[in-house]
Amino acid sequence: MKTIIAWFCLAVLASTPVYADNPLVKLSTSQGEIVFELYPEKAPLTVANFLHYVNSGYYNGTIFHRAINKFVVQGGGYTPDFQPKPTLSPIPNEAANGLKNQPGTLAMARAYDPDSATSQFYINLDDNKYLNYRAPDPKYFGYCVFGKVVKGMEIAKKIALLPTGAGGNFSSDVPVDSVLIEQAEVIAGLPKTAEPAPPPSQ
Repeated sequence: MKTIIAWFCLAVLASTPVYADNPLVKLSTSQGEIVFELYPEKAPLTVANFLHYVNSGYYNGTIFHRAINKFVVQGGGYTPDFQPKPTLSPIPNEAANGLKNQPGTLAMARAYDPDSATSQFYINLDDNKYLNYRAPDPKYFGYCVFGKVVKGMEIAKKIALLPTGAGGNFSSDVPVDSVLIEQAEVIAGLPKTAEPAPPPSQ
């Protein structure tokens, strides 16, 4: 696993452009538009990974499958019929970058393994301190923040207030009426044609 991560780091850092400005990514959703500002200086591997998914069209047609008021809204991994989309290899966790899971920030979702994030992301709706990095231990490694909402936070809050229930393999917190990501696109800071190299497959 360490070898895979090392190769990933080398591949991404070698192919990631130098940013004149922080990249801006727009999500056009069925509930409205949300714009993120990304922080490549703080989370270079995470931003490069996210931009690859954006520029490849991966997020188009996926849903927000988790919506919890005053906590998070999460998406980027499932189709409207709750089929998981295939992903690239997991990325190293950059949660120790000093950025906090504060309201309006953008972060990567993952499993228990700190280095298990792939495509799914979430927007913090509250000051979720317990999601922050605290120690280099799986229990306390935290979740990597790599951007923030600069437009459309009211849309994220609106999604969080929608009626929820069970859906697919999820027993709760799924919007009853699907919230679709119709299109994700880079709108500033990086040419749309510039795609970081994908990490090597496992």
